[in-house]
Amino acid sequence: MSFSELLFALLLVSLVVGVTMVYLVLSSLNRRSESEAADLARRSEAQTAELSELRSQLQLGSQTQDRASDELRARLGEAAQLLEGMRSAVVARHQMQDEARQSLRRLEAVIAGGSSRGAAGENILEAAFEHLPPEMIVRNFRIKGKVCEFGFRMPGGKLMPIDSKWTSRSSLEELSQPDLLPARRSELCDRIEKDVVRRVREIGQYIDPSGTTPFALAAVPDGAYSVCRGAFAEAHQMHVLVVGYSMALPYLLALYQMHLQFSRTVDMDNLQACLINVERQLDLLDGELENRLQRAVTLLSNTFAEGRQISSRIRASVQSIQATEHLDVDPALQASSAEGSVSVEANPETISLRAVAALPDEPQLHLEALPR
Repeated sequence: MSFSELLFALLLVSLVVGVTMVYLVLSSLNRRSESEAADLARRSEAQTAELSELRSQLQLGSQTQDRASDELRARLGEAAQLLEGMRSAVVARHQMQDEARQSLRRLEAVIAGGSSRGAAGENILEAAFEHLPPEMIVRNFRIKGKVCEFGFRMPGGKLMPIDSKWTSRSSLEELSQPDLLPARRSELCDRIEKDVVRRVREIGQYIDPSGTTPFALAAVPDGAYSVCRGAFAEAHQMHVLVVGYSMALPYLLALYQMHLQFSRTVDMDNLQACLINVERQLDLLDGELENRLQRAVTLLSNTFAEGRQISSRIRASVQSIQATEHLDVDPALQASSAEGSVSVEANPETISLRAVAALPDEPQLHLEALPR
């Protein structure tokens, strides 16, 4: 074989080997690309599924958000409507309060203005006195040539003058303002107190010791009563008691009860007769206690002594039975027997009865000592 043929064969073998290697490389690359493509396809499908699920969740969330937004919008609308209704109700209420305030001022001007002011106070006291018996209140009675509005009949028969004084209407109205300055408030309080003292002097003229109590009662508005300080002392010097309209009836009832309890006259003859009767009844009670109760106590003492003797005899009999039958002595019975002072008496009937009762097959007989 020539060199050229050998070289050609080598080239041919090299070519075949190269082609084979290229084929193998291409095959491996092809298989790898196919596996990667399949893996990529699987990943793509998974991502597509996740994307679809995410898209559905987003769509569901969007729908939920839309519903929540719609519901929130509806609630906000309802709240706005309610707020508007409340605003209109508050406005209407303010209007009604203003109208009521104006009506109240007009009514106050009617019932408490000018000459009708005293009549308004009389009406307030009249409504309070409706709860009292008719014989306790005297209306428009004359004393010292003057007419007093009310007279409260005390237990002794005398009348206590009562008059209402509706004082300082304008000052009380100004004093009720919340933004009033302290200096102005003090000035108004002094003015009201002076007015109350002036009215108290008028009521003091109704006091007459021959037909009335030595003191009278002045009823004033509660607002005027709350600001009075020194007026009470000045009224006391004039024998006049100052109370508010709301406290007039409780004050009168308390005063009536105190007068009923502490201002009675004592009949000494009647008191002496009552004391003699009490002493006689005490003597009768002593006789009953000495005769009947003492006999009963003596009988009980004798019965108790006899019972102790009988119980001691029973304990002694039980101990003698136990000693005869060689039984153990009950410590409680032994102690009880030791405490007794009566000697043992042998009684055959008692011994035979207790012996039968002490048999093992029969229920035991327990004896209880009488209390000492």
